[in-house]
Amino acid sequence: IGGGMVFTFLKAKGLNVGTSLCEDDFLETAKEVMAKAEELGKEIILPYDIVVADNFAADANVKVVPAYDIPDGWMGLDNGPLTTAAQKEALSECKTVIMNGPMGVFELEPFAKGTFGIVDILADITKDGAVTIIGGGDSVAACEQSGRASEMSHISTGGGASLELLEGKVLPGVAALADL
Repeated sequence: IGGGMVFTFLKAKGLNVGTSLCEDDFLETAKEVMAKAEELGKEIILPYDIVVADNFAADANVKVVPAYDIPDGWMGLDNGPLTTAAQKEALSECKTVIMNGPMGVFELEPFAKGTFGIVDILADITKDGAVTIIGGGDSVAACEQSGRASEMSHISTGGGASLELLEGKVLPGVAALADL
């Protein structure tokens, strides 16, 4: 799990998230997801380290901290290098990977390494035969900005629709085709 969603999970684990984006309305859901994963013997990979800033700006003061040590008044804006290395190891043997959202605020240079790191990992495992599906406008933009979009198996700006399809929902456009 990466991007802004991370901080809801970290807070659900009782960790301080500073001024990071956090959906308090979903703390119980995050706890339920983590409990279900543990019950099933599955691992949810959360960041080990986080790039934090004292302001949401390219010229903010920036540092890398352990995920359990986000300072008050600071916000997490990207994965740190240890996290990217762990993601590389975890994804190296995968046959199918779906990316739906960037790891950080890649539009600002100090917070782009995590996102571009995951894009590089996905492009590399695609070369090794994995199927990589990139969904959502921000994810597509990150792949294009990195120069590696053409190396992915499939790219769609329909991130929400992609997730709904995976959930088994009938998409309106597909339903309309069925009526032809």
